[in-house]
Amino acid sequence: MTSTTSVVVLSGGISHERDVSLRSGRRVADALSRLGWQVRTAEPDARLLPDLVADRPDVIWPALHGASGEDGSLRSLLDVAGFAYVGSRGDASRLAWDKPTAKRLIEAAGGSTPASVTLTREVFREIGARAAIDTILGSMRERLVVKPSKGGSAQGVTVVETADQLPRALMDAFTYADEALIEERVVGTEIAVGVLEGEGGAEPLPAVEIVPRSGFYGFEERYTAGATRFYTPARVADDQAAAAGELAVLAHRAMGLRHLSRADLIVDADGRPWFLEANVMPGLTETSLLPQALTSTGQDLSTAYAEITLRALSGA
Repeated sequence: MTSTTSVVVLSGGISHERDVSLRSGRRVADALSRLGWQVRTAEPDARLLPDLVADRPDVIWPALHGASGEDGSLRSLLDVAGFAYVGSRGDASRLAWDKPTAKRLIEAAGGSTPASVTLTREVFREIGARAAIDTILGSMRERLVVKPSKGGSAQGVTVVETADQLPRALMDAFTYADEALIEERVVGTEIAVGVLEGEGGAEPLPAVEIVPRSGFYGFEERYTAGATRFYTPARVADDQAAAAGELAVLAHRAMGLRHLSRADLIVDADGRPWFLEANVMPGLTETSLLPQALTSTGQDLSTAYAEITLRALSGA
């Protein structure tokens, strides 16, 4: 590949994760620019598609987080327009973006994921909050995790320790989505496993262990330097790390993801990994997990991102 290859990195947008996306996009653009590639950044606004059609870049890297980059809509438009781009196609992105759907696919493929129920805002209102909450608490453990059914960066996520916290947790989740996912909490070692595709197919990166100083890996803990300690590789037994890697690859394949992804997992006290959710465009900021896993293997980020871009350019 020569320096005449043109790359457009998409970042920003109007989602709740705009600032994170801008940071990810800048890191990707800087990494590829260091190799001498022709790189520019662009926002997903009203001028984006006309400009892309006019310029016809060789490849697009949508470093977008949140709905604008991960719900599949923009990616489907790139598919229709015939652009080469990094990451999963639109239909696969929709599956991963919808957390209840992703969990069902993982279960069907033989993976473990915590028991859960999905509740819409409309049902919550129509049948009454008290009845819905009583039903949930009557059939699930009291220790729960409530999250929006769609979204990322832990926005709208609440760890529920006692029953009286559940109503507020549901309202917080409904702030970000029309559906709330109520999931039984698995206690254990929180890890993230990146997956990259190469000539030999999808392969897991070393697991990154996540230890937030606050005890909860929320938005601030993800993107504030020093707020969370990371251990790469994760401090789990070798067989547990291998099982986590297998589960991450299973998730990648079950949803038909492409090029790169990241699975968020919990390894319980018995050493069993549990799938929580998948990310079709993992964060690529200075505190993000996939870059940490890459550098732990001795890989240069510029070279690694170039290889991913080359796969997209080749149509793989």
